[in-house]
Amino acid sequence: MKAMILAAGFGARLRPLTDQTPKPLLVVGGKPLLQWHIESLIRSGITEVVVNISWLAEKIEDYFGDGSKFGIKIMWSREDQPLETGGGILKALPLLGESPFVLVNADIWSDIDIADVVDSYKDSARFAHLVMVNNPPHNDRGDFSFEENQIGFGQPRLTFSGVSILSPRLFSMYPQKTLAYPLRDLLKPAILEEQVSSFLHTGDWFDIGTIGRYNALKTFINERTNGY
Repeated sequence: MKAMILAAGFGARLRPLTDQTPKPLLVVGGKPLLQWHIESLIRSGITEVVVNISWLAEKIEDYFGDGSKFGIKIMWSREDQPLETGGGILKALPLLGESPFVLVNADIWSDIDIADVVDSYKDSARFAHLVMVNNPPHNDRGDFSFEENQIGFGQPRLTFSGVSILSPRLFSMYPQKTLAYPLRDLLKPAILEEQVSSFLHTGDWFDIGTIGRYNALKTFINERTNGY
C-alpha cells in the first residue's frame, strides 16, 4: 500500500514561524514534523509515499530529496497554489495508482500505528476508513459521529485525526465543481451512503494548527524524552 502526506498548506496560523520555514519543516523533538510521519510510515512497512507541496516547496524537497536517505521512495506532487485537501489528493492520484492508500495530514503528530490502521481496513470494501480521536479542547464539538465503526453525521461526534485510508473510487461519488475543495466535501457522499468505516485511536495525538499547540507538542515531546 502506498501513502500520501498532505503538506501543501501555507501554515498561516503559525506565522511568523512559517514565513521562511514551511510548516512540514518545523522541528519537534529534534526533527521536522514531516520526518516523523515518514518514519511512522516506514515502520508500518510502507515503501512509497506521495507528498504534495506548495508553499516554500523547494525547501521541503531539498531536505528530503527522493527519500532514499530515509529508506523510502518519495514522489512529489507540486501545486502552484494549494488545492486544499480534496483537490490535492485528486492531482496526486496518477502517482498513487488505483488501490487504496494511507493518507496523513502533515500538521498533526500522534503515536497512531499505521500498521494497525491498515489491518483494521484490509477486509473492508468501504470507500474510506477514518481514524478518529476524542475531541480536543479546540474542537469540542467534533467532526463526525462514530457508532459501530461507522462514520456518520449524527451525535455525539468525535474528531477526525487526519489519518485515513482512501480508495480512489471515492472520487467517482463526488461531483467535482472546482479544482480546490476540502476532504470533507469529498467524503460526504460516501458517508451518506454508509461507505465510510472508522478506527478509534485513544493514544497521543496533537493538532499543530497554531503556535500555542505547536509549543504544547514541543513541551510534551521534551518531557517524554527526559523521562517525565
